[in-house]
Amino acid sequence: MEDKIKQFQDFVGYQFKNSKILLQALTTPQYGNENKLPHYEILENLGDIVLKLIFSLKMYNEGEDDPGNLTKTKQRIEDNQTFLRVANEMELWRYIFASNKQKIEGTSILAEVFEAICGAIYLDSNNNLKTVEQKILDKYFKDWSSMIEQSPHLYKNQLLEYLQNVYKTTPKLDFEYEKLGPDDESWWVAKNPRIFDQNQEKIVELPSMLRSEEFKRKKDAEKDLSFKILKYLQEN
Repeated sequence: MEDKIKQFQDFVGYQFKNSKILLQALTTPQYGNENKLPHYEILENLGDIVLKLIFSLKMYNEGEDDPGNLTKTKQRIEDNQTFLRVANEMELWRYIFASNKQKIEGTSILAEVFEAICGAIYLDSNNNLKTVEQKILDKYFKDWSSMIEQSPHLYKNQLLEYLQNVYKTTPKLDFEYEKLGPDDESWWVAKNPRIFDQNQEKIVELPSMLRSEEFKRKKDAEKDLSFKILKYLQEN
């Protein structure tokens, strides 16, 4: 445990004054409950607020004066997909304390831990936003504005607009949902997508293999599958 904590600090280039807060940020709720350890949930919520504030201030300092654009930016990072991509690039799963049966790689746990780490650094640095920006964002968000623009937060709306333009009808999306894991640690997968017109007639056939990744919330799984459908239709 101590080795992993030390390795992570060396990796990000920040030495925690209180290593317990880093351990908490890297501990999943399931592992924490099993081993009676604090876990990342409260730090994840704090990190989410910290990151939104940093991004908003970045935009403002670069000349953004439209509150609507600031709101859109916050919305686009709410689904965690931007942070998930960064966490994957960081190979963050190598440092997380999780139960043996927990799937970490490729799941939203990575994004949640990423937010928790930002919250932990903020607290450990005496509430210093600049430290979070320098140690995390400046390193791993080199083209942060582009990454936010690529966020799939609005992909469901984009998919509906695409279908309406191509098929000249008001489409309706229908997904099935698969629940994984126990009730207190459940995950959702959206699958078997179908697209109907107003008369409940299918307007396009989609491959049965299209399905979302695993997410804690149905709506996040739905967004991910919407993105995959849109990508499939644009490429075929």
